[in-house]
Amino acid sequence: MKSDVYFVRLDSIDIEMRVEALNKLLKAVDSLVVYAPNEMVPVKLTVGDYMSAHHLDPELAKQAAGWLKGKKTRPFLFDTSVIYNGQRQNAVDHMNLAQSKGFGHDSTGVPFIIADGVLGQDGREYSVGSPEIKQIKVPSFVGMLDSLLVLSHPTGHVVTQYAGALKNVAMGMVCRPTKQVQHSSLKPAVIAKKCTGCGCCERICPAGAVSFREGKAFIDKERCLGCGECLCACKFGAIFINWEEEPLVLCRRMVHVAKFILSRFKNVFFINFAFGVTRDCDCISDKDDVMLAGDIGILASRDIVSVDKATLDQIAAHKKAALPGRRGELASRVIEFAAENGLGNPEYNLIEL
Repeated sequence: MKSDVYFVRLDSIDIEMRVEALNKLLKAVDSLVVYAPNEMVPVKLTVGDYMSAHHLDPELAKQAAGWLKGKKTRPFLFDTSVIYNGQRQNAVDHMNLAQSKGFGHDSTGVPFIIADGVLGQDGREYSVGSPEIKQIKVPSFVGMLDSLLVLSHPTGHVVTQYAGALKNVAMGMVCRPTKQVQHSSLKPAVIAKKCTGCGCCERICPAGAVSFREGKAFIDKERCLGCGECLCACKFGAIFINWEEEPLVLCRRMVHVAKFILSRFKNVFFINFAFGVTRDCDCISDKDDVMLAGDIGILASRDIVSVDKATLDQIAAHKKAALPGRRGELASRVIEFAAENGLGNPEYNLIEL
């Protein structure tokens, strides 16, 4: 049976119109999501890094949280620490960043917390049982709370090529060690003849894995985290990975991780805010980033695969073409792999509001 995906089409940067569209969608799905009185409801989102200009608007997070409070629940916004450089490597800097970007309690009306502790290490370990990733570490409330609301800003991505609800759960709801394990298949190397010795990759590497030999960058694979930051930093095409294998291993691990995490909740709902769909993710995109698509609208579903597949289809419709080349191929393969592993249904009914 096809899953239902609710869609409010909106091509506008006006925040009042976006809030109105979200409220229209929440009214339509209100009876689908039932919460117990006074239960805590974690709301997963990302505030983007300090340079990001296209992340989820805090006013939309405020409206979603207000909807939950109207259902007599106790919502809180949360994210986890990241493995690469920036202001989200620890809870102190991350919370200060969130406050400065309008995601604090005074702006949204609910707390914003870093769910994996001060240094991204706090959580509970579980065996996943997958040959591609055996153990994961997740924030302690996973498996203790019944409900989850996932707010995602779909974008492109330097490695996975598309980042939506699935990546928001698989990477955004695990502790730093599990982020590193998921990325560990990536083994970037340097094409020496293309390297200009500019040093950008060395400066951005969080592991100190990049050094220089005879004026050319060299990546120590033993120290490398596989975060992909050097891929983003190099503007000369001198950093490469095995695109036929390495990103697919990462994506398969993400599917297994997301499936396990979602299995620990009884009541999950996903909302994708497809506004300003950038080529790169919210971690590195800025006001000058190239757009994959402009302002499309808001999509929501109880099915994570359906909502991401519908979002990809709307991006393709907006571009009047599927995502090009490797980007489209990898995104399609991830959707297929997620469906094969019982994470959701790629077939959906689009209910346009």
